Amino acid sequence: MSELLASPTAGFAMLGTFVLILGGLYTKHIKMSTRTLIDIALMLALTIVLHQIRLFHMPQGGSVTLGAMVPLLLLSYRYGPGIGALAGFLYGLINIIQDPFIVHPVQVLFDYPLPYMAMGLAGLWREHIYRGTALAFLARFCCHLISGVVFFTSYAPAGMSPFVYSFVFNASYLIPEFLICCIILRLLPIKRLLAAMGGQR
Repeated sequence: MSELLASPTAGFAMLGTFVLILGGLYTKHIKMSTRTLIDIALMLALTIVLHQIRLFHMPQGGSVTLGAMVPLLLLSYRYGPGIGALAGFLYGLINIIQDPFIVHPVQVLFDYPLPYMAMGLAGLWREHIYRGTALAFLARFCCHLISGVVFFTSYAPAGMSPFVYSFVFNASYLIPEFLICCIILRLLPIKRLLAAMGGQR
């Protein structure tokens, strides 16, 4: 938290993103019922717990977890991309408080709220869960790829393109994470879970 407070510009960037999300929800007339808030809180708590179960942790950040993105994906499928993006933002905020690594305000956006907000894109493809999951992870990958190319070129081995380094580095943990999420979604009774959650589809 001290790192975030020490970089007020990054804090303003996060606040601006939050305001944009709320503005988007307002313009689309998406109401936040008590049940919706409860579901968001429960899925965020489950995401935090699953994120702690790390099967592999990359030296410079990034982890393969036990399907930590599944709860965010379920929110997106049940409530749509707006609520999914809001939940992703909140998780990104929690993540930066728990494990901050700040080099630039724009880097903060591309490494914390935006990649998890990307999970909301799965809600655009509700009838095709695996395609929606692939879309969400592709968008998350693009966020981390841009951050790696722009802000972490110094980590690339001598003679290696920063783009290639960032591509390989991020793919090395996001592809396994994507596959794990797909397997879990395959095993879960998705229709019953979504039906048990509140809101309108």
